[in-house]
Amino acid sequence: MSSEEILVGYDGSADASVALDWAMDEAGRSGRPVRLAYVFEWLTVAGWIGPGVAPGIWPDETARRQVEDLVRKAAADAAAERPGLTVHGEVFDGPPALVLQERSAEAGMLVLGSRGHGGFGGLLAGSTAVSVTAHAHCPVVVVRDGQAATSGPVVVGVDGSETSLRALGFAVERAAQRDVPLRVLRVWEPPGERWVPPGFDPEEVTATERAAAEADLAQWRETFPEVPVEIRVTPGNPAALLVEASQEAQLVVVGTRGRGGLRGMLLGSVSQQLIHHAHCPVAVVRER
Repeated sequence: MSSEEILVGYDGSADASVALDWAMDEAGRSGRPVRLAYVFEWLTVAGWIGPGVAPGIWPDETARRQVEDLVRKAAADAAAERPGLTVHGEVFDGPPALVLQERSAEAGMLVLGSRGHGGFGGLLAGSTAVSVTAHAHCPVVVVRDGQAATSGPVVVGVDGSETSLRALGFAVERAAQRDVPLRVLRVWEPPGERWVPPGFDPEEVTATERAAAEADLAQWRETFPEVPVEIRVTPGNPAALLVEASQEAQLVVVGTRGRGGLRGMLLGSVSQQLIHHAHCPVAVVRER
């Protein structure tokens, strides 16, 4: 597996197909190879394995061969639709979340559908998506069925933290590839209603936060001068405002946790809420 590969969690479900489509579009812009990863978890009772795959009980070699055929065909179809791109399919054994986390160490990006069948069932509603996104060793993009918009800006949430600066770099690169504007959202938390600090001036806070955002953007403006950039600085709840911004975006990018996150938390509340509620694909970027 190449460190530049786009790894796609694939199980043949509709949402996995949407994730694959998104990954192929990304590969078309970047030239990266794509690898479909079906994580085959042996069942101890009859259950769903994949479309057209009969449920089985361990060790069901017939079911595994059906899965391998499924992945091989999906990879071949994707490659046929995008001549010039390299597409591989592979079946792995083990717990899906753990296997995807391990394989992400050798990938440049991991793309997941919001929910699927078998090992990916309930992905967005349960702990699997949070676990994979929090522990993956590369950026993770979560795509929900019907979300793969091709218009609108790339939106990124920044707060000056190291993870948000990584997210900013990722977002600028995506905006440049797509030839769309970059919208930088920097949200500051207003004081509570019961107590306002003496001399508190919201306009002064906004100006300070805008200057900080401009400083963070300086190197990226030089690297990608062709990308139009809009900076929005506003008080409020970061997660709610990013979810609102996602309605007009084709991609929202955040870090795993920002200045408000506890040190021991790998995935902040903003990232989690976006994964659940955003109206477009969400990219979560963390340190390798």
